[in-house]
Amino acid sequence: MFSTKVSNLKRDKIFLSLFSVALSLYIAFSCTYFAGAAQSVREDVVRLHILANSDSEKDQNIKLKIRDALLEKNTLILSDGVNQDNAVEYFELSKDELLETARGVLRENGFDYDVKVYLEKEYFETREYGELIFPAGEYTALKVVLGEGKGRNWWCVMFPPLCVPAADDIEVKNNTEDYLTDSGNEIVNGGKKYVIKFKLLEVYEGLKNSIRNS
Repeated sequence: MFSTKVSNLKRDKIFLSLFSVALSLYIAFSCTYFAGAAQSVREDVVRLHILANSDSEKDQNIKLKIRDALLEKNTLILSDGVNQDNAVEYFELSKDELLETARGVLRENGFDYDVKVYLEKEYFETREYGELIFPAGEYTALKVVLGEGKGRNWWCVMFPPLCVPAADDIEVKNNTEDYLTDSGNEIVNGGKKYVIKFKLLEVYEGLKNSIRNS
């Protein structure tokens, strides 16, 4: 009887060990796949990041007017020839036109401070926009700094062209499948089923960003 119990115990330990190894391999493979898909999203997306001059009501209102004007201009000049491979180059070539658009809105509304428009690599935390979720990490961002740039910011996705101007708010067009990889599109539209992986990735990317900036 004792011998049988020992044998069963050894068998259970072996089973648990094999199960733990299999589970670890599954988690490692799954997270590696997820991390790779997240990286493809970061490489294919250009964010729009607007910083208001201040938190005053008038500065926040003009920020939103400039937001709408830039998104409308982007919709007009974004051609079918722009894709993941040349999107950054497109915005590099178009940033002066977008700068003049922003300046025009400021002048039309009686503001005397200037605006800066430039591209840079910027760290973003995991962000939800409607039903879409973008993983944490470093993205190329079209950054728009109004005046001193000390007010609340606003962000969206400039490429793929997901956000379009609307009368009262911003509508999100869900056409990610046209621009992202299959795996990237899957996690961006994955919703809550990836919530734990998004959290783990955010911790990892946050630590990496802290080390990079230390």
